Amino acid sequence: MKAHFRTIIFLALAILLFAMFLGHVNLGNVLAEVRHARFDLLLLALVTTAATYLMRAYRWQYLLRALGPTRFGTAFRTTVIGFAASFLLPARAGEFLRPYLLAREEHLSATSAFATIILERLLDTVTVLVLFAVFLLVFDPGQSPVDPKVFRDVRVGGLTVGIAALVALVTLFVLAGHPDAVARGALRLERVLPAGLAHATSKVVHLFVTGLSAVRQPGRLAMTFILSFPLWLSIALGIFLVTRAFHMPIPFIGSFVVVAILVVGVAVPTPGSVGTFHWAYQIAVTAFYGQPADRAAGAAIVLHAISFLPVTLLGIVFMAREGLSLGRMRGLAKLAGEQKQEETR
Repeated sequence: MKAHFRTIIFLALAILLFAMFLGHVNLGNVLAEVRHARFDLLLLALVTTAATYLMRAYRWQYLLRALGPTRFGTAFRTTVIGFAASFLLPARAGEFLRPYLLAREEHLSATSAFATIILERLLDTVTVLVLFAVFLLVFDPGQSPVDPKVFRDVRVGGLTVGIAALVALVTLFVLAGHPDAVARGALRLERVLPAGLAHATSKVVHLFVTGLSAVRQPGRLAMTFILSFPLWLSIALGIFLVTRAFHMPIPFIGSFVVVAILVVGVAVPTPGSVGTFHWAYQIAVTAFYGQPADRAAGAAIVLHAISFLPVTLLGIVFMAREGLSLGRMRGLAKLAGEQKQEETR
């Protein structure tokens, strides 16, 4: 019941945000901007976006080698299904389904595979913050309509989040280097928890830390971090191409701030990032580069479609080939949790 209530809340929020997004622009002008967009650049953006999922699958496969051999085809297929599920289902279900489906097919621990997803997200955060820092180094707020005070706040916020991400990365490095010690520490919960529950908790912790085993291999971690840059530069290129397709003279490096603000915006788990994605993009290009709101709105709608619709359609194709319906996907999300419990016995 709580899950259904949460779904209704986020769906209502998405509808409200998107309605507000459309409410403050002239829809006729927005449609005109879409019609006048350069189709060749939009097509290139589509190709670039498709390439990002190949890069995601390769990076994930590289991380998973610490757990056991995996096939690239499996990593790519489950990656696409995971992102499609996150678009179609509430509560970012794809983040749980992706490692579960791969672990089931490749005979790996689902809990350990899920740990690699967390590591991916942490590396993504650090990479985006590095790109954002590059933007801050070259951006001149004096040549922009952005309020200098707002720019200072953004700079401080980016630095704070960057430090937190680095601390988390170091923490994971320490934990992954001593999985047995962490599990023994979890066993001490017997002092405050029933012995059976404490033992189960210890085993979950051990499995999770084992999934972070890539972190305790400096060379593998460094390579994974390096692989994150072409991935996010490709995402930035897709954003840049759509922005230029709408005749907005924003430099490529300007897409770095758009990426950073989009990451913050889509952190609100509305279905398909509807509303939050659109607002984030529009705020970035209007606040930092003074672009017209109607033009930014048209670009936001097209960029959202390019970013989410193709991968969702391909994900549906892969789901059909696997015999998976939306109802079955919901069931698998529940089953993933049950398997984690089973691994603790």
